[in-house]
Amino acid sequence: MSNLTKPSSIALEGVEFAYGPRLPVVLDLSGFAMAAGESCFLYGPSGCGKTTLLGLIAGVLTARRGEVRVLGQDLGAMSGAKRDAWRGANLGYIFQMFNLIPYLNVRDNILLPCRLHASRKADELGKIAAALGIEELLERGVLELSVGQQQRVAAARALIGGPRLVIADEPTSALDTAHREKFLELLLTQCKASGAALLFVSHDQGLAPLFQRQQSLPELNRATKLEIV
Repeated sequence: MSNLTKPSSIALEGVEFAYGPRLPVVLDLSGFAMAAGESCFLYGPSGCGKTTLLGLIAGVLTARRGEVRVLGQDLGAMSGAKRDAWRGANLGYIFQMFNLIPYLNVRDNILLPCRLHASRKADELGKIAAALGIEELLERGVLELSVGQQQRVAAARALIGGPRLVIADEPTSALDTAHREKFLELLLTQCKASGAALLFVSHDQGLAPLFQRQQSLPELNRATKLEIV
């Protein structure tokens, strides 16, 4: 069990992960934690285990040993189907390549989590779209949008329904400096307004000062062989 005394959104203890029983360990963490509502910038070069860690926190991957507790749930104690349902109902995820559905318009892309999970309510659509500056784009096809606009649609989809934890995996890598900072300001503002914790992963340490806390994954990871990107 976690020994954190404060309410936590993420609490990992003694976690070890490898992609197969005979493959090298790629993550070996004594611990990693985030408080409820906290914004954390997690950084490190390609190959240090960032995407693997996100997979464990999202319940897509299962640790070889140790405890992965997210929003009070021990993910290792849940079946794969229960983890999938729990993830869709409780987490917002912004992918590096956005993963928008090309044949859906902006509105339907944003509302997808609400249609898949009844606990995610759609009543904040107008407010979130306005805050992210995409309220005039709701009926447009996503392939008609710029990269920056697609990015904001992906953020709106992650934020809709009030998830308690938002995970962002290198979502600003395709943007120039000015657009990166503008997007981050919007994302941080929306997470703060909803009370969601934000785990933002990037190799660009120049973004770190915008967050409440910065954490280097290589400093945490005791694995000696890093095989992933």
